[in-house]
Amino acid sequence: MISPKSRAAAAAAALEKLYPGAECSLAHGGDPFRLLVMARLSAQCTDERVNIVSEELFRRFPTAEAMAEADVSEIEELIRSCGLYHTKAQSIRDASRILVRDYGGRVPDTMEDLLALPGVGRKIANLVLGDVYGKGGIVADTHCIRICGRLGFYDETKKDPLLTERVMTPLLPPEVQSAFCHRIVLFGREWCSARAPRCAECPLRGICETPGDAQGAF
Repeated sequence: MISPKSRAAAAAAALEKLYPGAECSLAHGGDPFRLLVMARLSAQCTDERVNIVSEELFRRFPTAEAMAEADVSEIEELIRSCGLYHTKAQSIRDASRILVRDYGGRVPDTMEDLLALPGVGRKIANLVLGDVYGKGGIVADTHCIRICGRLGFYDETKKDPLLTERVMTPLLPPEVQSAFCHRIVLFGREWCSARAPRCAECPLRGICETPGDAQGAF
């Protein structure tokens, strides 16, 4: 019987073949602060909308120092279309002040320090650690949770992001974790959607332990 680690490697290789140039869909330009803020804005909002809104936001407040001095009401107006703008604006401004006070304006590169920032959970922390610091990290969003469950790595019915992260982290080397998660998002949109997975023609069908029928029903 093939081991979970071997199956994970096969899944990562298949996804790389499907999406060789997969990158974060948030247009952060390699800037840790921008990615941190944009990831916070993306909660219950599309990445496309975040990219649009962020252009003006970072034109006005390009650094943690500038954002720390901003009026919360101005941040709110700039990010209003992202939803939850009161909470997001407050946490972005508060996090920026902590970055300036404790880290000289630099975004920290450890899970512990990132989690201490307002509005930052493990999903955002892993995204930052993997995408800009090269440390790897399983970004357990809805696509990752659903598909890793369907592939048979853990009990999909639990729908638990922390469990997904804990299960998948030892199965994939750190250097491929970020790309794997970005590719999972693309795969989830194109092939393995929540309601209508294309199981009959799925390129990961030979790896999946819970393939649906010809109509894609589980």
